[in-house]
Amino acid sequence: MQLHRTNITIKPDSRRVLLRPFEPGRKIQTSHMVERIMALAEEDVQIELQQIMTNFEHRHRDLTAFFRKRFEQTKHYLPPDQNISELRKLLFGACFSMEYSTEAAALFNPSMVWHPDQTNLHDGSKRFILSLRSTGEGHISSISFQSGVIDRDLDIRLDDRSQFVTSPEIIESNRYEKNLFEKKLAASGILNDFTSYILTGLKDNFGFDELNSAVQQSLPDWEHKKEEFADYADKMLCLAQANYQIRFPDETDLTEQIIFPISKSEKNGIEDARFVCFMNDDGSHTYYATYTAYDGKAITSQLLETADFQTFNIHTLHGSEVQNKGMALFPRKINGRYAMLSRQDNEQNFIMFSDHLHYWNSKQAIMQPEFHWECIQLGNCGSPIETEAGWVVLTHGVRPMRSYSISAILLDLNDPAKIIGRLKEPLIRPSENEREGYVPNVVYSCGGVCFERTLIIPYAMSDSVSSIALVNIDDLVTELTL
Repeated sequence: MQLHRTNITIKPDSRRVLLRPFEPGRKIQTSHMVERIMALAEEDVQIELQQIMTNFEHRHRDLTAFFRKRFEQTKHYLPPDQNISELRKLLFGACFSMEYSTEAAALFNPSMVWHPDQTNLHDGSKRFILSLRSTGEGHISSISFQSGVIDRDLDIRLDDRSQFVTSPEIIESNRYEKNLFEKKLAASGILNDFTSYILTGLKDNFGFDELNSAVQQSLPDWEHKKEEFADYADKMLCLAQANYQIRFPDETDLTEQIIFPISKSEKNGIEDARFVCFMNDDGSHTYYATYTAYDGKAITSQLLETADFQTFNIHTLHGSEVQNKGMALFPRKINGRYAMLSRQDNEQNFIMFSDHLHYWNSKQAIMQPEFHWECIQLGNCGSPIETEAGWVVLTHGVRPMRSYSISAILLDLNDPAKIIGRLKEPLIRPSENEREGYVPNVVYSCGGVCFERTLIIPYAMSDSVSSIALVNIDDLVTELTL
C-alpha cells in the first residue's frame, strides 16, 4: 500500500483580519475614552476618521457599516439626548472596534466534504469544501473554509482565498420549542422548580428576549434563594445562547466566511469541527459538524447543521455520554438509529447509538490501544466512510513524546461496533519536515472523503499548516484485512 503526499500546503495568512467589537477593561477607562472623543473639535474628528479609513478601509468589505453598528451598540455610554455628527458617530464606533487575525497562529485540523454545488465542472471532476480550524491570538479557534476541485487524474486545485474575512449575522428571530428546551435543561442538570416555573410562563414556541424577560421577572419571586437561582438563571440563558442560528450574505464567498465564537460556552474557541454529509431518511442530505466549544474552563459538545453553507443552525449535544472531545457522526442511520464515534476517557474509541440526534445516553468501547504508536491514547480522525467492505475509519494514535500518527480501522457495515480490520502500522507518521510547528510531532485529520477508488485525507502538520494525502481505497482495505 502506497500513500501519496501531495505538494499542497495550506498556510495561515495573518493578513486575513476580522472586525471585532472592542471593550475597555474598566468602566472608568470607558468613561474617560468617551469624554476624550466628545472633546475633540469637529475638524480633528474628520482628520482622525480619514486616517482610520485610509489605513483600514481596504482590509474590509464595509468598514463604515461596522462602525455605525458599533456606535448603535455603545451609544448608551453617552449622556442622554446627546446630539453628535455622523462623522463623530463613526469615530465613536471605531474606538469600540478592533481587528483580529483569525489564523495568525495556525490553520489546521481540516475536514473534507463534497460541495453542495457540483455545476460547471469538467466531466470526472468534483468540487469539495475543506473546513479548517483557524487559530489566532489567545489560542481562540474558529471555523474557516477552503474550496477546490479534484479531477479524474487526481489533480487537486484549491480556489483562491478571499482577502477578506466576514462573520455571519446572528438570526435574532431564533425560536425555541418549549418541549425540546425542557429536555435540554434536564439533560444539562438545570431543570428544577425554578427553571420549570419560568417555562410555565412561556409559550410553546418562544424567543430569547421572551426567555430573558421571564427570567428577570421570576428572580424576585425566589428571593429566599437568590444566589442559588441566579446561577441557574445564568445557566439557563447560556444554554439558550448556545443554540442559535447564523447566516452569511448571499454574495459572501465561501473562503471569506468565518464562524467565530458567539456563545459564552465557546468564547475561548470552536475546536476540531468534523463535517459529514448525512443522508436523511427521505434520501435528501444535510451537512452536520460536531465540534468542541471551549469557554476557558469547560468543554461542550456542539452540533452544527447546514444545507447550503450559508445558513447554519447550532445546537448543544446532551446525554450522559456526551463527555469528551472527538464526536464523529456516521453519514447515515444504521438499523434505524443514529450512530456516533466518540472518545470518553482520553484512551479508547467508543461507539454510541441514539434515536435522537441531540441526545446520547449509551456507549460501547470498541477499540483500545494495542500498538506501541498508540500506547498513550487513541481517537478517531473524522466520520466513517462507507465502502463495500465496511466503514473505513481514520484514527489517531499517540506514542511517547506525544507524537501523533494517523491510522485506520474497518468496521462491519451492519454492526459497526465490530472491528473487522485494523492497520498494524500507521498510515501517516510526521515526516521530518512535518514535525515542526505550533504543536510539534503531530499529524491529525478531522475527516476525509472517497473519490472513485481513492481515499483523500486532508491532514494538519504540527497544528500549524495543512496538506492532503491520497491512498488507494482497495489497497487500504486489503491491508486492513490481512
